Order: sequence, then structure tokens, then C-alpha cells
Amino acid sequence: MYVFEHRLRVRYAETDQMGYVYYGNYAAYYEVARTEMLRNTGISYRELEEMGFMLPVIELQSKFIQAATYDELITIKTTIREKPNIRIKFEYEIFNEAATLLNTGMTQLVFVDMQKNRPCRPPQIFQDKMSPYFE
Repeated sequence: MYVFEHRLRVRYAETDQMGYVYYGNYAAYYEVARTEMLRNTGISYRELEEMGFMLPVIELQSKFIQAATYDELITIKTTIREKPNIRIKFEYEIFNEAATLLNTGMTQLVFVDMQKNRPCRPPQIFQDKMSPYFE
């Protein structure tokens, strides 16, 4: 299992008239956390694309428990519970500064060979970097 935490501060532009984070921004928060998590493994989305692989989202779930608010420092905890194969599933928990759970979510992505435009196994370098977390 691989777990990673990323912090960010809620910007004014991400909130609605009530000062709450607009619900559509949670998917963007997931993407930021997922991108930084991959970078932390030693391989970035950009590098995967340069190798000829893309990772489109095929499923998204989000559960809103309590609103995040303007200027709050939130922590996005991202977990990969199963060793990635053709698909990779990310689970998210978003907490405020008081460690209150605000949101949970999940995205499932699929590795796609950009030349063939078909699902495929992840590149070996990615598998090698992820293997230690799933032994």
C-alpha cells in the first residue's frame, strides 16, 4: 500500500458566495494530490507521457462530509491499496487544519499506450518504482 499526503491552501477563486469550496474543485484537488504522489515515487505524469503512456480517468467518486472554506490549509491523503496493473485506483481523504474529515473520493485511471490508443500495462520503470509498496 502506498500513502502520500499533500497540503494546499484553499484559494478565494475556488470558493462560492458562501466561502465554501465549490464542489467541482474537489476533482482538481484529487488531481493535484495524485500528480504530486506520482512525482514523489520518482516518476512524473510528464515522464509517463514522454514514454508514450497516458492515464485518463475512467471513474470518479466524491462524498462531501463537511465544507472546506476559504484560506483553510487542507491535507489531501492519497492511498493506492492495490498494486497498479492496467488500472490504477487512487483513494482520497481531505482533512482541514483541525484534522476533521471533509471529503472522501476515488478515481480510477487506466494506462493507455498513446501509439495504439489501447489500454496496456504500465511501463516497467513505473512497476519497479511501485513494487516495494506492494510486497
